[in-house]
Amino acid sequence: MTHTIGFPGLFEKAFTLNNEALAFSVGSFDFSIKWYGVIIAFGFILAVLYVTRRAPQFGTSSDEIIDMLLWALPVGIVGARLYFVFNKWDNYSEHPGDIIKIWEGGLAIYGGIIAAFLTVAVFCRVRKCNMLGMMDVGSLGLLIGQLVGRWANFVNAEAHGGETDLPWGMSIDGGAPVHPTFLYESLWNLAGFALLHFYSKKKRAFAGEITLLYFAWYGFGRFFIEGLRTDSLYLGHTDIRISQALALVLFLGAGGWWLYLRLSKNYKPIVKEDMKNADNH
Repeated sequence: MTHTIGFPGLFEKAFTLNNEALAFSVGSFDFSIKWYGVIIAFGFILAVLYVTRRAPQFGTSSDEIIDMLLWALPVGIVGARLYFVFNKWDNYSEHPGDIIKIWEGGLAIYGGIIAAFLTVAVFCRVRKCNMLGMMDVGSLGLLIGQLVGRWANFVNAEAHGGETDLPWGMSIDGGAPVHPTFLYESLWNLAGFALLHFYSKKKRAFAGEITLLYFAWYGFGRFFIEGLRTDSLYLGHTDIRISQALALVLFLGAGGWWLYLRLSKNYKPIVKEDMKNADNH
């Protein structure tokens, strides 16, 4: 599928985007590789490179990270799909065969995140490794994957907001300008990664802190961005956007818990010398 995407308030040129990165035939079968998958894979590779490099600073190792990802990646994809299907059950209950058609779209980031964190918890319990440390460095990797992955929505001309007269409004196939919410979230995640990257090097006080700050940061931004989108999943037949409600819960829960721990100092502090030694490896 091809889309023409422009930003008429910023410049005249429009981009013609084909969502197929590569199309080929094998015998009587036609295959195609979508830009969506290529971009998601690129974000994943960048995240893995970063996480494996910083793993020792969080009390884990690159080997443990790779072993964990062999489980977390497929489980995360399944979780993202099940979250979407569950919230679209009225449709899938009538067409159960479509549940496995992941190539037609229908992945929800919250489902993937929840499944991935549960996988980390089980993995670390079985392997007896540093769960909070792995979650902390994994949260930074998630921000990388998310900030890159949102550009897959740009290629597909999806996950956008309603109409806007702001100068950076995005026009799709000649339509009225809409909020480029994919860009809002990508930039929000980029800012969050930059802040937490430097914070984790100098100011991190306790194991699990980066995870709490990740959920608080992402939840705060997603709450407002989700309110602009036109493709939200709703709770039953209500006007409640599921992802927006969950974002608010994450922000209040994780942010509130972090604030309580910081003010009360009711935590086991990280030994700063250990962090310095890890930075030197």
